[in-house]
Amino acid sequence: MSVSQILAQKGRSIISAKPEDTLADVATLLAENKIGAVLVLDDNKDICGITSERDIVRLVASQGAIALGKPVSDCMTNKVTYCEDSDSINTAMEKMTSGRFRHLPVLKNGSLVGLISIGDVVKRKIEEVERDSEELKRYIAS
Repeated sequence: MSVSQILAQKGRSIISAKPEDTLADVATLLAENKIGAVLVLDDNKDICGITSERDIVRLVASQGAIALGKPVSDCMTNKVTYCEDSDSINTAMEKMTSGRFRHLPVLKNGSLVGLISIGDVVKRKIEEVERDSEELKRYIAS
């Protein structure tokens, strides 16, 4: 299964923030959409960072409530790892595991087309294993 198949099933909508949005605004965005991370996009819709619930919690823990008034650009990850929509789920999982992050932007021909999470990848991987198991059972039974 490829990343594009995951996006075809889950959708390609992207929740994003701007670098100048406050952490309080981003925290609200995360909570309202029940998501764990947002891409930070510039005015040209290019990726300039990504921030997660963990990033916000770490900044609030070190600076207190005053951190919530700071721009998201103060706590976002600037060097964003991404995958291509043609990548396999195994490739996406490997990138997430080796980078120790849970969200991966998806590009197609250099353009942003979606965002997948480790939950999306694991769900599809489990479906794949269950499907293979059923096929083996049918093969053995016949």
